[in-house]
Amino acid sequence: MSASGLFVLAIFAMASFWLITSKLRPDLIALLVLVTLGLTGLVKPAGLFSGFSQSVVITILALFIITHALERVGATRSLGQSLYRLAGNSEPRAVLVVMVAAAILSLVMNNIAAAAMLLPAVIGLARQTGMRPSRLLIPLAFGTMLGGMATLFTTANLLVSAALSQEGFKPYGLFDLASVGAPMALAGVGFMALWGWKLLPARGLERPAEAAAVGGSLSDAYGLRQAVWSVYVCPGSALARLSLAAGHWGELLNVHVVGISRGGVVHLAPAPDEEVREGDVVLFTGHAKGSELARYGLTYTNDSIWQGQFTSEEVSLVEVALAPRSSLAGKTLRQINFREKFNLSVVALWRQGSTLISGLAETPLRFGDALLIQGRRSRIQLLRAEKDFLILEEDTAASSGPRRAWLALGLTAAAILLAALEILPIHEATFAAACLLVLFNCVSMDEAYSAIEWKIIFLIVGMLPLGLAMADTGAAAFIGTAVVDTLGRWGPLTVAGGLFAVTVLLTQVIGGQVTPLILAPIAIAAAGHMGVDPRGMGIAVAMGASMAFLSPLSHSVNMLVMGPGGYTFRDYTRVGLPLAALLSAVMLAALAFFWGIR
Repeated sequence: MSASGLFVLAIFAMASFWLITSKLRPDLIALLVLVTLGLTGLVKPAGLFSGFSQSVVITILALFIITHALERVGATRSLGQSLYRLAGNSEPRAVLVVMVAAAILSLVMNNIAAAAMLLPAVIGLARQTGMRPSRLLIPLAFGTMLGGMATLFTTANLLVSAALSQEGFKPYGLFDLASVGAPMALAGVGFMALWGWKLLPARGLERPAEAAAVGGSLSDAYGLRQAVWSVYVCPGSALARLSLAAGHWGELLNVHVVGISRGGVVHLAPAPDEEVREGDVVLFTGHAKGSELARYGLTYTNDSIWQGQFTSEEVSLVEVALAPRSSLAGKTLRQINFREKFNLSVVALWRQGSTLISGLAETPLRFGDALLIQGRRSRIQLLRAEKDFLILEEDTAASSGPRRAWLALGLTAAAILLAALEILPIHEATFAAACLLVLFNCVSMDEAYSAIEWKIIFLIVGMLPLGLAMADTGAAAFIGTAVVDTLGRWGPLTVAGGLFAVTVLLTQVIGGQVTPLILAPIAIAAAGHMGVDPRGMGIAVAMGASMAFLSPLSHSVNMLVMGPGGYTFRDYTRVGLPLAALLSAVMLAALAFFWGIR
């Protein structure tokens, strides 16, 4: 191998190390790779930034916009509202219905968006049937990944297709991967509906079917009633005649006020400007020291008026999770001024199977957390418009109207049809559909820009030149030869199985959006050495990059359902390991039958 090839391998190894150790952001690593390739002359200036014009980047960018438009106009809401009617009270059937719905959505939508779209509906299904959410949310996450295997729209499949195009081979058509992905999806859904559901944990927030739509069941599940204390505001109290905000109850006493009992009436979710009066009984979560209370003229008491209620006609309790692309992970509620900005209160937090009540303002938020929020229903409705949060209940408010929903569905279907019939390339068809959705006001330009996950775009743009450099310098061929020399004695199918296994393992660590960029050129080179179809060998990498079943960290969809389902790391492995083993066998059989790799 040439010196330039060795240097590219060194860059490849260093980038892999940083991606696996998570010392730097993946998109920053990709851009550093791009800069290094340019400064060393390993990629010519004309090709260095060619990723911005690659069809795969245009397609992914357009799909983000299409997905957001479908969500905005309520085009998929009828699917979510039909879950209960189809599932009935049978748990296996509910698992089947949830997974099929998720798989159908992920055929034309980003996996994360499909899961976020269905999450409130699935939790509503759990409420109505009396099932625990932990019995349905892993199937929801896995269903989106299984459905994405059967179509080109999945990011991993698009990246492998782009690698084939770069090497001069015919890229995949819209349904070329269905020959392998569809059997895998059917096998995965069948496994979960027939046997895998028995491996799901029976934990999480328990919401009895006979409970009210929201409120009592949530407060019981979080143990909120037992966490509420009441104090009497003595005459002359330093906090009397001051609003809650001016009195700094949270800062001074480390408590969170959930209500004020006054004149035989409990005023729930009091506003920050609510004045505390002498003789009031203030209800709060947290536990302040008696000496601190006495210092401000407060004393613990029992309030006979409050009967454990947290909701009323105006006040509601809802669960909220961080949205998949939220910018608030790692920040505290105090840092983002949550109370002041939204006029809502976070009264509890569910994290990895346990409830946190105290110190919430100073607790850094994580993906997978479920926040229990109390506040005016009108303010909660406004929270739905915030892209950083996802409310875990169905939105019963009116959507943009059925006419616009049908228009969005029609434009999306037209894009798929044009690409399937090869009338237009897929990137042209999807980009045209995205532009028309903006033109017809299914989504605004500002919303279109914010819908695009730019971190993924720059990650792909930065890593694509590395694949080009590996091919041009012979580095990919060198690794491909090593793979063939190691596994080739047992035939091409064994090589495909080895590449699939490596892809699956890397996907658990660095994710399915990075792994194809690294392994697709190697798979193509290995196919060339063995004289088999590189498009078939590439499918092994594409399918492996969608097998994010073993860890919650391997895919954002897993993190999205972790908090609401009360899952632990072990839950994903317990269900995902036998599922991955089954799908591995199906993948190899499909490659042998449909692509002649034996």
